[in-house]
Amino acid sequence: MFVQTREGAVQGRNNIQQFISGFIRPWESTDWEIVSLVADGDLVMVERLDKTVVAGSPVNIPCLGYFELENGKIKIWRDYFDLSTYTTALTQALQP
Repeated sequence: MFVQTREGAVQGRNNIQQFISGFIRPWESTDWEIVSLVADGDLVMVERLDKTVVAGSPVNIPCLGYFELENGKIKIWRDYFDLSTYTTALTQALQP
């Protein structure tokens, strides 16, 4: 299993856990609102709105998740979102 980032693939369960933990560290809570979901066999695409709270402020990011499954487990996971939208919202949420 691996997670593809702009910098390259993050591979292995422990590395993926560390990557995600670092990314979501400032999050107080999050809900994933599924807008639409398409599946064909082991391929799944999910359009969603990640509704996150950081420092008491909403940080909402439209995303598209792409998953390839193998034997009922995620083999490939890719999330697509506009990084500048996220970093702008995060910066505003963290300003005093």
